[in-house]
Amino acid sequence: MTTPAPQDDVPATQVEVGPPKTTAAGVPAVLVALNRSREQMGVVRTARTLTRLNQAHGFDCMGCAWPDPRPGDRSRAEFCENGAKAVAEEATVRRVGPDFFAAHSLQDLATRSDYWLGQQGRLTHPMVRRDGADHYTPISWDEAFALVASRLRALGSPDEAVFYTSGRASNEAAFVYQLFVRAFGTNNLPDCSNMCHESTSVALAETIGIGKGSVSLDDVHQADLVVICGQNPGTNHPRMLTALEKAKQRGARILAVNPLPEAGLLGFRNPQTPRGVSGVGTTLADLHLPIRTNGDLALFQAVGALLLDADAAGGVLDHDFVERHTEGFEAWRKHLAELDWDRVLEATGLDRAQIEQTAAMFAGSRRTVICWAMGITQHRNAVATIKEIVNVALAQGNIGKPGAGLCPVRGHSNVQGDRTMGIWEKLPTHFGDALRDEFGFEPPRRRGLDVVDSVRALRDGSAKVFVALGGNFAAAAPDTPVTYAALESADLTVHVSTKLNRSHVTAGRTSLILPTLGRTEVDLQESGPQSVSVEDSMSAVHLSHGPLDPAGPLLRSEVAIITGLAEATLGSAPEGSRIDWAAMRADYRRIREHIAHVVPGCEAYPEKVEQPGGFVLPHPPRDSRTFETPDGRAQFTVSPLDVLRVPDGHVLLQSLRSHDQFNTTVYGHDDRYRGISGGRDVVMVHPDDITAFGLEAGGLVDLVGTWEDGSVRVVRGFRVVPYDTPRGCVAAYYPEVNPLVPLDSTAVGSNCPTSKSVVIRLAPTASADHAAVRAFGPSPRPVGSDDHHKSGVQPHHLS
Repeated sequence: MTTPAPQDDVPATQVEVGPPKTTAAGVPAVLVALNRSREQMGVVRTARTLTRLNQAHGFDCMGCAWPDPRPGDRSRAEFCENGAKAVAEEATVRRVGPDFFAAHSLQDLATRSDYWLGQQGRLTHPMVRRDGADHYTPISWDEAFALVASRLRALGSPDEAVFYTSGRASNEAAFVYQLFVRAFGTNNLPDCSNMCHESTSVALAETIGIGKGSVSLDDVHQADLVVICGQNPGTNHPRMLTALEKAKQRGARILAVNPLPEAGLLGFRNPQTPRGVSGVGTTLADLHLPIRTNGDLALFQAVGALLLDADAAGGVLDHDFVERHTEGFEAWRKHLAELDWDRVLEATGLDRAQIEQTAAMFAGSRRTVICWAMGITQHRNAVATIKEIVNVALAQGNIGKPGAGLCPVRGHSNVQGDRTMGIWEKLPTHFGDALRDEFGFEPPRRRGLDVVDSVRALRDGSAKVFVALGGNFAAAAPDTPVTYAALESADLTVHVSTKLNRSHVTAGRTSLILPTLGRTEVDLQESGPQSVSVEDSMSAVHLSHGPLDPAGPLLRSEVAIITGLAEATLGSAPEGSRIDWAAMRADYRRIREHIAHVVPGCEAYPEKVEQPGGFVLPHPPRDSRTFETPDGRAQFTVSPLDVLRVPDGHVLLQSLRSHDQFNTTVYGHDDRYRGISGGRDVVMVHPDDITAFGLEAGGLVDLVGTWEDGSVRVVRGFRVVPYDTPRGCVAAYYPEVNPLVPLDSTAVGSNCPTSKSVVIRLAPTASADHAAVRAFGPSPRPVGSDDHHKSGVQPHHLS
């Protein structure tokens, strides 16, 4: 038995607030996971899917990218609460077909919340919204492919089309997608990493020569110290808690650096152990630093300075490693010798004793793993901050040895694999050469558009067609009113999707929805059942096999859809090329053979990936302490100390996920770990700030962002929740506050939106009617200034 999809959005009458949790998981997480799965899938389907989730001969979770243990070390329930929710959303028995679209106009759907849209079920038919129409209607696959092909071929330049990718796509789909796009003639390949870990990719490539983390799961288990910065593993990567528990059992210490004291940083009740079931659990963080938002650059410069001071007595830094493998140490040392401690304390909101205790934890560790996520990457100075993290790791030789390394934790299941397969607007020379040699065509070499530049191009009319392989671009991208208008101005938008979302509602003049198989489903092609491969956060690549019958007979795989579009647009074999789209569609092993010839580190890919548990891609810094930088050495870097100063009467806003969501997919309206239930339009504020600003706990406020160009952005009707945040720092849910993030407010060097540091003021909501504007999620038209097309950079960010 399953619960029917909601028929109407019912506004919450009152957000309820209780005490936040101090431990994550436990028996409640098991019950929530099973109940949500039963509601969406029923009992039998739940058993059939969850028992195969993350198993060596099963399918890969479509949630986060946390790695799996070795095949022999996996439990029978190798999944977490939010992984089970993600599977339930995809494997639901609810369906969205032509009858649904006949009953709901585009105007009607635009009034619905993101939660309501997602809860309706799986898409089953190709659908088209014709220019001027207010309903989607059915279309055949052949007609859909012909429509896209005709619009693409009619463009004045291939660069007038944008091809977006989410992290849900498999390696095989990502490879044929970038092949199609480059054979078409453009590098306009924005992807979701542009909005999350792009700062990581830039900083690591410039310092260690590869834009990926350098650790394995065993390294986390063997570390003396695990540092978790700007990351909430209990909600965003819950299986990481098992690895942290194992590290603690082996004697590791854990340092949590985060503005909020998240439950998953503090304690873990492992539901697969007697200790966890009994409620005892494991204390995780030995020290929690409640750092001021955007204070991490200053913190790591201070830690570096203290480590240099402590090394005067010897034994703190790894001078042999520094001498043999790095460049720039002396410049870094001289820079930190002049560190302004008053500015450090202002930036971090910490006292010197807390920072000295932190440095002592680093100094006392021989093997340190440093983890980070979006709380680090989505700031103006994010690239500099990550480089400072690298500086501290290099100084102690914490790279390329067991139990140590750099660990960026990716938030989407295959976003790292997509980049490995060539989904990147900046085509590397060696990758382009390999494509040319393998397929017999010259790929475009000019730089393409990332996410922010794609929105600009659509807004300004220089891009006219938008194609999305998965994802929910309209909700995920910054500056929501600008993004909505940009998509709606497109001549054609195309979405390859499993479920209904905001991007289908924010449609171009002509819009297509192409329904695709999910990872939970059997993919049957001409040569038989197919498997796909994915890459996790630690560069491990493995196969995924779906066990369920497809949600409908008309569904096609991502590979089948992409190759169908390519054939319709380019012909079965473009003149002079050696691309056989039909052969790749018929047997994905053919794709893997091409991957082996084109992608670095993927030699013998078909054979390696079919081994139980797959294989690990090479990583020179991790494997041999070699660094593919211009001079062959890891780079210490010097960055000015930024202090983000907030004007009087203002606060610094960070966006974050609720425990009941994954990216833009909202599972429900409760944030159990933070003690918030019944709604998402809340802003978490320190109790003393509530008093100082003359506000009331439980009252309604508008979040107002004012920018140096004079533009104003507002979201209305947010309930004030007293919360343990640093003074002057507040938090609210993504994507509800995306309208407050200007398109041009991006990280220096990576162009990643600054969603974690937005200066706003809290203004009491003038009318209770405003609460209805944003009852459960993004309104169909988020409130903004009349000149919201203008955008400015974040003011008050002083060096």
